[in-house]
Amino acid sequence: MMKHSDLPGTIPIFPLPGALLLPRARLPLHIFEPRYLQMIEDTMKTSHRLIGMVQPFEAPGSGEQKLHHIGCAGRLTQFSETEDGRYMVTLAGMSRFRISGEVSGFAPYRRCDVSWEGFNADLGPTETDKAFDRDRFLDLLNRYFEAQDLSTDWDSLKDAEDELLINSLSMLCPFDPEEKQALLEAPSLSTRRETLVTLLEFALAAGSDEERMQ
Repeated sequence: MMKHSDLPGTIPIFPLPGALLLPRARLPLHIFEPRYLQMIEDTMKTSHRLIGMVQPFEAPGSGEQKLHHIGCAGRLTQFSETEDGRYMVTLAGMSRFRISGEVSGFAPYRRCDVSWEGFNADLGPTETDKAFDRDRFLDLLNRYFEAQDLSTDWDSLKDAEDELLINSLSMLCPFDPEEKQALLEAPSLSTRRETLVTLLEFALAAGSDEERMQ
């Protein structure tokens, strides 16, 4: 089993609003900006093939793009190139990290020194959620999907393991970047599920309020 001591202290950073990667999950990406095409090419040459996904935010007043301190690193596991030079890649979530500083240099993309301390469970076995009330959760999710006019394969959701279900929905539901960050920073699967439930309930309540105002 891989240990955090095996991971590099500096990784390339891909700041993409709303794109959430979690440990043991997979994130497909469509790469077309020249600087990130270069990032993929450089990453392919490394032994670890890690890219850090981080939620950016705009600093009040200055408009400068800042990075949240906690992100998640994914290993580049699938790669294909389109006829017009774009890359289709998949990242397999490895571990969250904490940014300790940004590295200056000649690369066109951002690179950061990172610490893996405090995220030991990310490289461990699949998490379970003993307090998970699946029937109640799926009922809430069904109401949310109807309100958002979304569709899904409900049979697959009913059969999915706790971690796959909770993490996949955290990544796929159309929450705003700050809400995605809250899901990322949840210390355990149980707290992520609790955060996810709160966000679903909030979205339903907000939708009901809008309907009453019309």
